[in-house]
Amino acid sequence: MDGVYADVIEMLRRPAVVEMAIDVLLCAVPIWMAVMIGMIIGWSWRPRWTGLLFLGLRSKLRFFIPPGFGARRLWFAVSAVSALSVCRGLWRDFVGGKDQTVPRRQSVMLNTEIDGSSDGERSSIGISEIKEEVIAEKDLDHLLNLLDDKGDNVWQNLMQRTAPNMIYQAWRNEPEVGPIMYRSRTVFEDATPEFVRDFFSDDEFRLKWDPMLIHFKILEESTQTGETIVHWIKKFPFFCSDREYIIGRRIWESGKTYYCVTKGVPYPALRKREKPRRVEQYFSSWRIKAVESLKQDGQLSACEVTLVHYEDMGIPKDIAKVGVRHGMWGTVKKLQSGMRSYELNRKSNAPVSRSALLAQITTICSLDSACPEEQDSKNEVEIPIKDAGINWKWVALGGMVALLFGASRTIRKK
Repeated sequence: MDGVYADVIEMLRRPAVVEMAIDVLLCAVPIWMAVMIGMIIGWSWRPRWTGLLFLGLRSKLRFFIPPGFGARRLWFAVSAVSALSVCRGLWRDFVGGKDQTVPRRQSVMLNTEIDGSSDGERSSIGISEIKEEVIAEKDLDHLLNLLDDKGDNVWQNLMQRTAPNMIYQAWRNEPEVGPIMYRSRTVFEDATPEFVRDFFSDDEFRLKWDPMLIHFKILEESTQTGETIVHWIKKFPFFCSDREYIIGRRIWESGKTYYCVTKGVPYPALRKREKPRRVEQYFSSWRIKAVESLKQDGQLSACEVTLVHYEDMGIPKDIAKVGVRHGMWGTVKKLQSGMRSYELNRKSNAPVSRSALLAQITTICSLDSACPEEQDSKNEVEIPIKDAGINWKWVALGGMVALLFGASRTIRKK
């Protein structure tokens, strides 16, 4: 008996079991909340016309609705769906209205030309010159090692999706020590590496398409290397406090391939606060290069972005995994939509932001012999992970089965 108990405890401690339990909870809680809201509304207030309407239609619907399906139950179901939709709309309006002020104020402050900016002009907008480099070549080597899969990293296949003019693949690695690592490969059709480099670095425009980013400010910059120190504040779900980031960013160029290293850096001038909570361990870097078009016409008119990302958000790993998996594809679709909007913005001859201008200042290096190519099979374990969203086909099928079962029981009683 003790052996069986120990085996059960060991099974419950596995991350996959905890992750599955969280998935079930995330799917079940909204449904039960909707049911409870519908029951409360149905008990507290129910117009008389719903019963009269149902009684009038009962004779016409007797072939589709089994006996015993009363007006009150129908009203409960309609109230639950309506209340859930209304609450979601109110919450979206509340959150959206609260976050619209910061982006406009911030974009005006940072829209300055970089070529003619002197120390006096830079200080007038609150930006100082970087005195010591915070992103060094060792950080570039770290990115290259991750891209080359040097080490014992085992990447699990997380997602593979396609959209118009885009292909997206994502993997996940769970080291024994440290945060979960994610790697993705995205191919954008009809995009140049220079354009994608500017888009990924343009924090001012990111405020328009990324709902998580609610504040940013360039703290320090280098007009010689293009290196920047940036302050971010990201909005997290209601059960988590917002997160604060102090990140350093620098771009290397080898031929027409760009290596952008972004990581968390210390910044004593900006003291920690209780809220928002500061994320200190942060690494999000990518390689951008031209690849053959998705049309397979031999033209290098597409752009490939290989991203490596990990951070310690202060959230349990199992919960973070579920949250990332549920929100990953939605974020990618917003990114693609934002990039196409950025393309239209560039074509309209809108002024280029300071962040994008700094991204155009790169450190030239020769990495032809050291640059790793993408390896599709090395240290990759194909472990497909299904999306844990609600499959409404099965819900409808279960509802039909329950309906037929209730009808058959009523007929047998008669």
